[in-house]
Amino acid sequence: MTASLPPLNALRAFEAVARLGSLKRAADELHVTHGAVSRQLANLEQTLGVALLEKEGRGVKLTDAGARLGAVASEAFERLATLCAELQHQASEAPFVLGCPGSLLARWFIPRLDRLQRELPELRLQLSASEGELDPRRGGLDATLWFAEPPWPADVAVFELAAERIGPVLSPHHPRAAQLGAAPPEALLDEALLHTVSRPQAWPTWLRSQGLQPGQLRLGQGFEHLYYLLEAALAGLGVAIAPQQLVADDLATGRLLAPWGFVETPARLALWVPRRRLDRRAERLADWLRAALA
Repeated sequence: MTASLPPLNALRAFEAVARLGSLKRAADELHVTHGAVSRQLANLEQTLGVALLEKEGRGVKLTDAGARLGAVASEAFERLATLCAELQHQASEAPFVLGCPGSLLARWFIPRLDRLQRELPELRLQLSASEGELDPRRGGLDATLWFAEPPWPADVAVFELAAERIGPVLSPHHPRAAQLGAAPPEALLDEALLHTVSRPQAWPTWLRSQGLQPGQLRLGQGFEHLYYLLEAALAGLGVAIAPQQLVADDLATGRLLAPWGFVETPARLALWVPRRRLDRRAERLADWLRAALA
């Protein structure tokens, strides 16, 4: 049925002229030029094959056909505006559901959650944790916060927040913390390194950045999730590798040490939002996250 409708921009221009009784006032309301409104009206009359306006003095008046179309168009646009306002209100009242890996949620997000709720109370944030793939295009999520590498999907708006930086960390309670803290990076080749199955490339990436061969590394205890890996490092069970953002608070309090620093990877911590659900809430959250990470 919509295929038989004339162009909606032309209908919108005509409705404004019919309601306001002036091409100039219609152009001002629509933020276009007088000429643009005139062209839309001529296009509409040509499409319908009927005159909708006629000159009257220095202005215009509606023909019988124009009066009929104007009444219907005005009602239709008013109903559309009312419904869109209702939908926007419902969307603003609904919680914003953010998917986030459990390790990122526990170690970075939750310590800052109270501040976010104070500064963005209208967001009504609801968190969904998982260590699996949190695709924001699936049902139940409005956005996903995670580390990922480009290229980005075309149907997702990706707000890049910070580069991922990874590095080895260990507890001051590690049996060899003092010796390792003063040793060069190659000293780690003699350690059984803690690792996680979800990021098998982390240790090889860091070793190559130090000019070392990944084939020389010795892997010790493995963990399914990064959260458990870091808990093991905090307990002094070995040297782990992690994104700097997830251990920043532990480094600041001295619970973990990072003697060899961090190196940037191709991955980015980013907020992913399906383009069909992109709204101001997502943009405000991205701005807040970027500032908090800075």
